[in-house]
Amino acid sequence: MSKLPIIGWDVGGAHLKAALLNAEGNLVQVLQVPCALWRGLNELEAAIDKVLSQFSTSTAAHAITMTGELVDLFANRQTGVNEISRVMHAKLIGNKRFYTGASASDFAGFVTIDEVNNHWQHIASANWLASAGFVAKQIGHALLIDVGSTTSDFVLITEHQPVCLGLTDAARMQTEELVYTGVIRTPLMALTQKIQFENTVTSVAAEYFATTADVYRLTDDLVSEDDMTDTADGKEKTVHASAQRVARMIGHDAQDKPLDTWMILAQAFKQQQVSRLQEVATKHTLRVKNNARLSIIGAGAGSFLAREISANMKLPYVDVADFIAHPLSSNDNELKHWATVCLPAYAVAYLALHSH
Repeated sequence: MSKLPIIGWDVGGAHLKAALLNAEGNLVQVLQVPCALWRGLNELEAAIDKVLSQFSTSTAAHAITMTGELVDLFANRQTGVNEISRVMHAKLIGNKRFYTGASASDFAGFVTIDEVNNHWQHIASANWLASAGFVAKQIGHALLIDVGSTTSDFVLITEHQPVCLGLTDAARMQTEELVYTGVIRTPLMALTQKIQFENTVTSVAAEYFATTADVYRLTDDLVSEDDMTDTADGKEKTVHASAQRVARMIGHDAQDKPLDTWMILAQAFKQQQVSRLQEVATKHTLRVKNNARLSIIGAGAGSFLAREISANMKLPYVDVADFIAHPLSSNDNELKHWATVCLPAYAVAYLALHSH
């Protein structure tokens, strides 16, 4: 790609994430906007317009990755890849490339719109590989744990190379490199069927009463800017409303007990999720003969869980934002946060800017 500013796009099923890099490769802006893609492609078009209206450039190249082809708007994933690519191509002005990940030996493959259909299987849900390809250029040995709103990705890196057991969603779910648990959209009934409550163990309702966002509002882990998804009951995102939804999971109303009781219950749900993720992380670190060389690299809206897991496992922790170049004049903490949450968008732009 030519040395223009470049925007990396990560088209998800619930959010659109975008990262603007200047021609020198420094991160200038990052943005995440809601994009309920299952409702229609007009949602994506509106989200693109919102991003472009806030980015400080009128001329840029574009690098695009996605997971949104999985939403039930599309009859199948191939259709989803083609339809999303068509919208991105139509809406964006300038040089546009679509990330094909594993189709290149350096995990930095890109194709034009005319080649999308022939490479759709490499384009579908490859955003995690863009992240891994970027991280592998920064550190030789690591386990990347990207905990998002809906899913968690685990990618082992050795000798500056992602070492993947699976490349498709189906294969990665079998190898537990893709785990369907996240810190915002996951229904609490998916975390556990039993939970400790006060002095007893109780069953958890198999109902969509509450999500992990309710838990992390009560534990004060969730950054409000990341909290973009509607609640399970469509009501507000206050601490009290979150407590009401969490209490409902075990047959209670929030007013049955003091607020502290529901905060303790939220911690119990959190530990269920931490245990699940730590079990998977341990499994992947055991793939390395000398895992003492490994660091845990945390990314995503749930990077706080990756940090906790690294402490439990007594492995060094590095936030992925520490690898990201940005102008010294920028708001360092805000940019770092958003770069962590929107890593695939930054990574795909970085890989495109450095590809030949």
